[in-house]
Amino acid sequence: MKRRHLLAASALATGSSFLQTANAQEKAKKIPLKKGDVVLFQGDSITDAGRGRKEAGQANNPGALGRGYPLFIGSDLLGSHPGLDLQVYNRGISGHKVPQLQARWQKDTLDLKPAVLSILIGVNDMWHKMNGQYDGTVETYRDGFDALIKDTKKNLPDTTIVICEPFALRCGAIKDNWFPEFDHRRAAAKEVAQKNNTLWVPFQTMFDDAIAAGSKPEHWARDGVHPTFSGHSLMAQTWRKVVGI
Repeated sequence: MKRRHLLAASALATGSSFLQTANAQEKAKKIPLKKGDVVLFQGDSITDAGRGRKEAGQANNPGALGRGYPLFIGSDLLGSHPGLDLQVYNRGISGHKVPQLQARWQKDTLDLKPAVLSILIGVNDMWHKMNGQYDGTVETYRDGFDALIKDTKKNLPDTTIVICEPFALRCGAIKDNWFPEFDHRRAAAKEVAQKNNTLWVPFQTMFDDAIAAGSKPEHWARDGVHPTFSGHSLMAQTWRKVVGI
């Protein structure tokens, strides 16, 4: 019991340190939102979260934002900034990898001219390789992602880009054979963020800290990848702390 309490205390201390860092980032990188600014979420099924396609063209539409962290963040932003007429969109598509983002980037990102662009991509680049549907390497992921960000910065120089850390929790569909390659892919995403001077939201670290503090992985993502209601809520809280809006 004593050992368990010590581990929990250590994890909580780590989490506290993470939140202090996030708060420091928030103060240092406060984004000055302007009236009519577009906030866009991009990614795969984790971002998609069952969003309605018929309403996709409507900003701030609950159905179009899905049932996950983009909805939680979007609703909080609209409540926090009632006079700014923010336009929040979700363009995540289930199953997508970096190449699919590249193929639809003009229409689904550049044309929307977001003031804030959040991207969470990478788990399918690994998952589809594991089930034999894709042969992309860590380098394929890194280089494709880097090219995508460089193109975005060239076309949208005033956009604040947020790269979110891909994550996989050891439960459900996530087995030991995912590692250490998936960790290399997470490191590649962070390398892209650092190289391009974007914001970085450490979702894997966030979940690891929560699990070390005593919760079960299944509480956050039953299959190890797709967040539960609790998982999406924690992601939204962390995203806002780091991004600072």
